[in-house]
Amino acid sequence: MDKKEMIQKAIEALDYSYAPYSQFKVAAALKTKSGKVYTGCNIESASYSPSNCAERTAFFKAVSEGEREFAEIVIVGGKDGKLTEYCPPCGVCRQVMMEFCNPKEFTIILAISAEDYKEFKLEELMPMGFGPGNLR
Repeated sequence: MDKKEMIQKAIEALDYSYAPYSQFKVAAALKTKSGKVYTGCNIESASYSPSNCAERTAFFKAVSEGEREFAEIVIVGGKDGKLTEYCPPCGVCRQVMMEFCNPKEFTIILAISAEDYKEFKLEELMPMGFGPGNLR
């Protein structure tokens, strides 16, 4: 699946976002190194702290099905699901990415549309990140 198809998958996943409190919908499409794609959306809770971000939803779905190697993720989001700005991952999501991804290789794509997107390596968005290698 190419980048434009991945972006479209993420945009489609916005329909499943459960954001009744913030109305800020976020969705993600995560590709494994083998090419399989897992989508995720944000899921809010009235008490906020048990809420889950789109990126972590995608990672947790993939990991719960045995996946451990990831290539890239597309992230889209905006108020009421309208994509007007890039939506970078929060710090907690970046930390989950550090757990499962090589920061020099894993690509994060922030998109507004299939034609308007930016790419970053995880190490750019999480410099000096703490990961499994630090515990060896």
